[in-house]
Amino acid sequence: MHLIIAEKHIAARRIAAILAPTKPKQVRVSGVDTYEYGTDNKTIIMGLSGHIVGVDYPKSYNNWQKVDARELINAEIITTPTHTKIVSALKKLGKNADMLTIATDYDREGELIGAEALNIIKQVNPEIKFERVHYSAITPKAIMDAFSNPVSMDFNLADAGHSRQVIDLIWGAALTRYISISAGRLGKMFLSVGRVQSPTLALIVDREKERDAFISMPYWEIFASLVDPKSEEILCQHSKRRFWDKQEAESVLAKLDKSAIVSSVIKSKKTDRPPIPFNTTEFISAASSIGFTASNAMRIAEMLYTNGFISYPRTDNTVYSETLDLRAQIELFKEGAFKQYAEKLLEKRELVPTRGKKETTDHPPIFPASLAKQSELKDDEWKIYELVVRRFFATFADAAQWETMRVKFDINKEEFKANGARLVVLGWRWYYPYNAPEDRLLPELHDGDRLTVRKIEMVDKETQPPTRYGQGRLIRIMEELGLGTKATRHEIISKLYSRAYIHGNPLQPTKTAYSVIEALEKHAPTITNPEMTSKLEEDMDRIAEGKIKENDVLKESRDMLASIFSELESNKDIISDSLRAGLREDKIIGTCQECGSDLMVRRSKKGSRFIGCEGYPDCGFSLPLPKSGQVVVTDKLCKEHGLYHIQIITTGKRPWNLGCPQCNFIEWQNAQKAEKLKLPKSSRPEKIIDIPGIGKITAKKLADAKILTVNDLDAADAIKLSKIINVSVKKIKSWQDSM
Repeated sequence: MHLIIAEKHIAARRIAAILAPTKPKQVRVSGVDTYEYGTDNKTIIMGLSGHIVGVDYPKSYNNWQKVDARELINAEIITTPTHTKIVSALKKLGKNADMLTIATDYDREGELIGAEALNIIKQVNPEIKFERVHYSAITPKAIMDAFSNPVSMDFNLADAGHSRQVIDLIWGAALTRYISISAGRLGKMFLSVGRVQSPTLALIVDREKERDAFISMPYWEIFASLVDPKSEEILCQHSKRRFWDKQEAESVLAKLDKSAIVSSVIKSKKTDRPPIPFNTTEFISAASSIGFTASNAMRIAEMLYTNGFISYPRTDNTVYSETLDLRAQIELFKEGAFKQYAEKLLEKRELVPTRGKKETTDHPPIFPASLAKQSELKDDEWKIYELVVRRFFATFADAAQWETMRVKFDINKEEFKANGARLVVLGWRWYYPYNAPEDRLLPELHDGDRLTVRKIEMVDKETQPPTRYGQGRLIRIMEELGLGTKATRHEIISKLYSRAYIHGNPLQPTKTAYSVIEALEKHAPTITNPEMTSKLEEDMDRIAEGKIKENDVLKESRDMLASIFSELESNKDIISDSLRAGLREDKIIGTCQECGSDLMVRRSKKGSRFIGCEGYPDCGFSLPLPKSGQVVVTDKLCKEHGLYHIQIITTGKRPWNLGCPQCNFIEWQNAQKAEKLKLPKSSRPEKIIDIPGIGKITAKKLADAKILTVNDLDAADAIKLSKIINVSVKKIKSWQDSM
């Protein structure tokens, strides 16, 4: 029996459909779907679920209070199954297999996943013969070519993947445990620290510090609106652009008259070269510019790849391979939505694509592998597919041509300028219209032309702080600094969101992120330095190339981490105080309008959380919070209540922008009242004494406070009433809810 292992179930199903001469038979083995065909020499294809085993510590190390974080550096690492049904199916099928073909994705992780499956099968069939196939797209031609030309397993590449797993486990577990215990943040609220995660977060925090430290400088700009004899309006600006001295700007403004003379006209042509092919970073950047987060773009690209629509989306390559039949690839689109673009390209005698600076041999740049119909895909999937198709076409297209015009005007010996541009040859921009600059048209002008000055305006402005990083820009910087890999960078950003270290896009750090990074940068800067993780990334590449052994890199990593712990432990108390102070700031929602104290995220004795006043018990002001999810305090302030807007982050769900918690609560109360009005009168209490929890004594207290009817109680301010009758706000609100 011939057993073929793919990385995922959907890939196994597609490969089976391509290889089988007739429709393959679906057979369930140990709860896992497999596909088989053939009678004499049966072939069975099964898919894994990515990694089916993982690295971890023995259970004896799980107690954070009893096992010191430093012990984790040199602790035993074990391999444990993460998908028991798949492991069971592998053993059952592998025991009877004569031949094994590993058909997982061809990269570091894919090679490791294949090696993991091979090792499991060898436990029950030590002498099994095995081979490896490489492909970059799950299309009939690519799969048939791959299975016709099998190669050997690359165990060096698998070792590089395994070393990453071990290093990330050790660094993440040891540092996360140490920092979380120092901050007093245990359980689900632990503070995550990681080898790639922390230097990446430091980039975001350091950019925010630059913004905080930025001092805006005022400046002034002078604009003139001119009208030519044909009544066409031209907007021009004083050639100095920015005036840092207001008096100087006012002096220039005072001398300007109502006539402008064209002093210079320079026309030229500008060549706008086609873009380079998509590698992962280029793709994420382009997807980000049309509204996709990095993780969502990669999730969709992975789906398109496994369904055979695009090539493998994790690649550093920006140069198409000479073995790829590019003309045949374009000919696929002679039908369908992109017919006119394909036909136009195929008119070319030679198809010469652009080339980027990065050329690798594992996978080609991302390209459309097969023709898809819009009806086959969801809207977001089609947008990503279309982006890939259009980029592919654009790399073969001609350059775009712009006609530019630079004009200078003299207004009473003061020079003004206007720039115009017009796209005269669409070139590649016809195929790839995303983010195209707009034409800036100027009328035909000549030296000496006289124009009328219709309006002069001096505009007050001020310098702006550096912009925050968008996801696409951050991934580019991570690539430049050697932080993470093409396969992991978007996952790192997703992790920072899920840990409530960042929010929004562009990316903004929370106060928790500030406190963690500031503590690390001051007392253990190696953790936040990109050079540290970049060095380990280079070493892992050397493992893949067979130039260094995995154990040597693991030892180097452990030694590096041990020296970091020496830094941490020498500043233990300072780090703890710094973290706790920073974390307190991240709980402040605003100022209590009742007493002026801080309003903070707090927990009751029963564990439920709410926004409470630090002035308690003298001040009982409180607001409810959702039961689950992490609370992120943003920098957006409610003008009416003086409270910061909050966001609720729940793993696996989109962030919930709750907004101002008091506005949200008032809105909820109004909705509840509206619902009550819809109820039949018989279901509402008629008298205050009929409300559960209100007896004669309490009813008298309410009467003394001029709460005489059910409607009076319903309309009362629970906080103010609480102070008058000495009953908790929570109790009063429960009475109101019961109505």
